[in-house]
Amino acid sequence: MKVRRFTPLFLMLLLIALVVACTAQPEAEPAGSDTVDEPTEAETVDEPEEPAAEEEAAEGDNVFTIGVLGPFTGPSARTGQEFQTSAEMALENIDYTIGDYTIEVVWIDSQSDPEAATRAYEEAIVQHGVQAGVLNWHSSVSVAVMEITANHQVPHFFGFGATELVNEKFEAEQERYGYWATKGWPTPDKLSQNYVTALEDAIAAGEFDPGDEKRVAIYGEDTDWGRSFGDGIAGQLEAVGWEVVDYQYFPIDQTEFYPLLNRFADLDLDLIAGTSTAPPSLSAFIKQADEVGLNSLIIADGLGWVGEWYELTGASSNYVLDQIPGWTTEAALEFAEAFEAKGNIVPSPSSGGLSYDGMNFFIKVLQDTYDTYGELSNETVFQTVQEKVWTGELTYSAEDGAIVMAEYDFSQPPDPIVGAGYYTFPVLQYMDGEGQTVWPPEFKETELQMKP
Repeated sequence: MKVRRFTPLFLMLLLIALVVACTAQPEAEPAGSDTVDEPTEAETVDEPEEPAAEEEAAEGDNVFTIGVLGPFTGPSARTGQEFQTSAEMALENIDYTIGDYTIEVVWIDSQSDPEAATRAYEEAIVQHGVQAGVLNWHSSVSVAVMEITANHQVPHFFGFGATELVNEKFEAEQERYGYWATKGWPTPDKLSQNYVTALEDAIAAGEFDPGDEKRVAIYGEDTDWGRSFGDGIAGQLEAVGWEVVDYQYFPIDQTEFYPLLNRFADLDLDLIAGTSTAPPSLSAFIKQADEVGLNSLIIADGLGWVGEWYELTGASSNYVLDQIPGWTTEAALEFAEAFEAKGNIVPSPSSGGLSYDGMNFFIKVLQDTYDTYGELSNETVFQTVQEKVWTGELTYSAEDGAIVMAEYDFSQPPDPIVGAGYYTFPVLQYMDGEGQTVWPPEFKETELQMKP
């Protein structure tokens, strides 16, 4: 057998090539904003591209990392789209900059699931360095994630989870749970009372005649939010003489309601009242109620929380009652137009509009913190919360640029102050894709109408 021999020069060149190959590094991935539990392409509904402004700050810049919590996948992903677009618009307005800090964003996907949300939020803090958080949609997620923000002392702002369970934890141990600093939605009973007042006013005016028995059934998603709303409005209706004859709660992703609705039809009800945060579920409920011929007046709290609610329900939504703020100012209308151009979806004031206001209030808190302390950290931001937000010294109003509510005042934390001139929703009745105000009287556009 012939043996191949190598010259010393060849062996030296071979050794040099091996050393170079072993020490070479792969090309670095481009830097950008992090996403915790990032949605797969199949799970994402026309998710906007990450903006170039969110790229990692240049070496030597100060960085403050925020987490935006929302249902970016799952049954409420459509709301997550509105959250993301609104958050991006608010941050683009300040060029992702507070003082000499670059604001970096971690998108935290709750998936409409408390367990998934807590894992994602923990990862966002531990692995991605989130120092403060903002937004959230579901009550059950709020209750769960409060533990994470408390454990890591990360202040979180404007979580929409309305349930009174958040308030109970906050009030029982504010030193710990005060890191869930402000809510973007007050407890359900503070707003559901508007429906009850609107109905009683309509009865007094002869617009609605439920008879002497005033029979009502309660329905809704089987979550902290759904049960809080249902229990709250049931108690308020009973207080003015209504008889609650049935309660029906269902999974948040349920879309088949024929047995439930036929049950309601057999009960001879004057009213059904409930809610769901998932557009596919609530729109299916309304369409099927029409199909089975349910003639009861329907309160569907949250039907209009996405801009294309009428495309989802069609004429089945006629006569339905809801509470939705409107685009009532020139600034609000300009925002809605810019939002649609950016996100390619029609925003709802209740999700896109409120989340935009919430982001801008959060930004105002960050700016005030920087102006006062010269630095941004979870400690200095929480100091601003305690000294200025909870005392009512720092609010966010139409003068600051608020587009949905007149003023967000958290001097009775964690809820915003509710009432005229602060945070309140009108009661609307839908007809042919339009919502007209039936309450309060000073904004009333039409009388309450009943199905023929």
